[in-house]
Amino acid sequence: MRTPSLNVGSRMPTISPTVTPRISPTVAARPAMRADTVARTPPSRIGTMTSTLRVRPGAGVQSTLPHARFSPNLYPACGYALRGPDGECFDRPVMSAGGGNGTSAKKGKSGSGNNNARAAVNLRAVKNELVAEIDGALSTTEADELARRHGLERIASQNFPLLGGTIGLFRIVDNRPVDTVRRELAADASVRSVQLNFRYFLQDQKASTAGDAAQYAVTQLRLPQAHALVRGMNVTVAVIDSGVDAKHPELANSVADSFDALGSKEGPHVHGTGIAGAIVAHAKLMGSAPEARLIAIRAFGAGSKGAQSTSYVILRGLDYAAEHGAQIINMSFAGPKDPLIERGIAATAARGILMVAAAGNAGAKSPPLYPAANPNVIAVSGTDAQERLFAASNRGNHIAVAAPGADVFLPAPNEKYQITSGTSFSAAYISGVAALMLERNPSLKPGDVRAILTRTARDLGTPGRDDQFGAGGADAFAAVTAAAAASAVPLASASGRPAGEKAPAHDPAADNTSVSRALNDASPSMAADKSAANAAK
Repeated sequence: MRTPSLNVGSRMPTISPTVTPRISPTVAARPAMRADTVARTPPSRIGTMTSTLRVRPGAGVQSTLPHARFSPNLYPACGYALRGPDGECFDRPVMSAGGGNGTSAKKGKSGSGNNNARAAVNLRAVKNELVAEIDGALSTTEADELARRHGLERIASQNFPLLGGTIGLFRIVDNRPVDTVRRELAADASVRSVQLNFRYFLQDQKASTAGDAAQYAVTQLRLPQAHALVRGMNVTVAVIDSGVDAKHPELANSVADSFDALGSKEGPHVHGTGIAGAIVAHAKLMGSAPEARLIAIRAFGAGSKGAQSTSYVILRGLDYAAEHGAQIINMSFAGPKDPLIERGIAATAARGILMVAAAGNAGAKSPPLYPAANPNVIAVSGTDAQERLFAASNRGNHIAVAAPGADVFLPAPNEKYQITSGTSFSAAYISGVAALMLERNPSLKPGDVRAILTRTARDLGTPGRDDQFGAGGADAFAAVTAAAAASAVPLASASGRPAGEKAPAHDPAADNTSVSRALNDASPSMAADKSAANAAK
């Protein structure tokens, strides 16, 4: 068995074009070693790693880099019995509205179909929690009184400048049905809207038993050629994810700001650290925009099925990103269509902020997952080292482009590395490519970026646009080159969507703002926060 080599410089890795996929099924974990010293001075650690990374049994790679490990499966592939109405995987069977276990519902069963549908909805939302927009003039005492009138406990409430309103998180304190409480609360004169507090999951999967540990993504995206022109300098990318290890040598001096939307005490996490690395890695690995500035927003915490978040927490993350200078927002997570998050995305698009999201890892027969399926978001599917579709990747006419997402080599907490898979990382690579384009041409609007990405993509799969790869595999060098000449082309006059895609309800290109924003704006005010940790349960 040959030992794979990764011949990299301190800033510009060289990948051998003759390297073939290789995985040793017998290599066990090795003691961790310190990474080589980099020129940058790492900032202080965001938190302390509290969980232990697990080596995937029976697979591994030999490497000169410190201790490659596999990240946990945060969004497992599953059969139909375990899949909810929006493609989410659950830890117990979900009965369809037509009857349990795939059988048809029979008449005279006391509405079992409705009960089954309601059970599926309950699985994709936090039990006994509601999110409501309330009158912003209410004081904390008045908001608590509103909750008591309806048999609720106010967990938290906050003014969201992004929405221009106050959103409260409430818990039902008795055993009344959620639908009943929701109707009663919505009828109150001090309440403008009410919905469930939906769950979201990171789009990460364990690596397969075969794959290339080398950075094939660097070659596929043509990053060295693109980096000869731009490296993402002075472009700010917000990452709404799990905790990022800002002390990792690959990320040193790249995290310009951080925000914990959960208010948790968890340490850095493999997913958030890997996402950050796909964008800005700059030591032994190469991210797609190594000089970009990151806003690390922790919105995902430990849950029964891995790292997860909720409507309320993600909205806090969106609001912080929009208020603190994000030009691009990476959203490597998926969930159901959510009225509150849809509203937040529309408001973000209205500010001219580009949004990129993972298509999802629920497979070929999954319905569209959100936020990727929102027309204001660039949805990214995944490819492997041979530019085939990542098997777990979602499909659909909302897919814009594809990018590497299978068996990618990325940083992990505590100066370690990981080989992992998921459309999460595909989206992160595209967020970095977008940062390169904005450095090259700061006048680009989100619609322009989409148009250039799709126009310069390499066609993959069926000739022309398709539901697997969208316009094709992203090409960073071609996109950056086209971005430089974009000022002479009236791209903003077009929607920028490939033929066959639905037009967005709102064209963010119509009112884009400057891409130069300060990072030292004041944080949004909070009325109260009794138990943010409940959001992660």
